[in-house]
Amino acid sequence: MAAVVACFVVLMGLQFRLIVLKNVAMAGELEAKRAEITALEHRKIVQALTLKRLASPEGAVPEIHAKLQLVGPHEEIIYVRPPAGPSESGK
Repeated sequence: MAAVVACFVVLMGLQFRLIVLKNVAMAGELEAKRAEITALEHRKIVQALTLKRLASPEGAVPEIHAKLQLVGPHEEIIYVRPPAGPSESGK
């Protein structure tokens, strides 16, 4: 009889341990999902601001010029090179 009770107690302990481990794992997943949701909400705000900016010609035209390296009439593209470092100046 004592062996049956001991076996029952051991099985209950193992079940409890498994439940606690699952709970800890789920808490980690929940925290990861909350962080993912926060990142997605931030991305949504950034994208909404970008869409708002690009919806008008004042925002879209400079973006197009920058991305495609286009210039308007009476404009030039000027490329600025950083100064040569000490290893490059000796060549």
